[in-house]
Amino acid sequence: MIALQWPWALLALPLPLAARWLPAAREEWRGGLRVPFCRELLGLAAGKGSRRRTLSDGALKWSIWILLVAALARPLWVDPRQPPLASGRDLILLLDVSGSMRQMDFATEEGRLSRFDLVRQSALRFLEGRPSDRVGLILFGAKSYLRAPPTWDHRALRELIQEARIALAGESTAIGDAVGLGIRYLLELSARSRVLVLFTDGANNEGVIAPRQAARLAARKGIRIYTIGIGRPEGPAPNPWGVWSAGGAERFERQVLEEMARVSGGRFFHALDAAGLAAALRTIDELEPVPDPKVTLRLGRPLHPWLVAAALLASGWLRWRRR
Repeated sequence: MIALQWPWALLALPLPLAARWLPAAREEWRGGLRVPFCRELLGLAAGKGSRRRTLSDGALKWSIWILLVAALARPLWVDPRQPPLASGRDLILLLDVSGSMRQMDFATEEGRLSRFDLVRQSALRFLEGRPSDRVGLILFGAKSYLRAPPTWDHRALRELIQEARIALAGESTAIGDAVGLGIRYLLELSARSRVLVLFTDGANNEGVIAPRQAARLAARKGIRIYTIGIGRPEGPAPNPWGVWSAGGAERFERQVLEEMARVSGGRFFHALDAAGLAAALRTIDELEPVPDPKVTLRLGRPLHPWLVAAALLASGWLRWRRR
């Protein structure tokens, strides 16, 4: 479809007609000799061919004027397809699927949920609010697996999140390896901003890379890490030595997650309940804003150069005819 950037410019179309009623034009008209049969005399002197030529020249002049005014209105050919409004951000969700995520310590209106079920629901809602981000998914337990690199295909990503299961990657928790894997794939793509969002309830008890080491690497590469600790301190999970919020591990692992966020320029959150997790994700949305969904982006191709070129050709043709 065609859209005009400056539609008010079309108000200039009747200006040639208005120019005939200017005071200077009236004085020139009054100073002439009025002859009732002037047109007949001019027609006899010039002949029918000349009269047709005069009419043709007049139409050509009007065409040139209309083309110039239309070019001034800056028409655009707008592609009806609407591309996604990109934020320039790549974001990877790191979901803990270790055995400790089986703990049923979250109460909702639907009943009691395991830590992982609540994280999965929250991740899906979080994904819906970020259509302008390329989002990826890493599941980790004893091992880390890339389920999807940063992609625009959020529908496929939602299916992958829904298909995830506890202990899919082992019973223990390798936080550092998961962050390292996320850094690797974020660096493979060019993006203005890179973010990792880590959901975990466990202590780093597996893997090669220490969490603090991975966070320092992320900071050097300009990647921010938002860490979210899941679970209640008084409710140890079936795998006690893998739960950062249980017993003596709570203080130590909380400090690790806080330091990971601080070093990389992110932020740490402790989600004690469903409302706390929702509030944490809302805060991340505020810290990592996305474009307003009400703003639309359309690709347009300017048409005014073609109109100007057509006016120049018509003007050259008119000048050649007069010679």
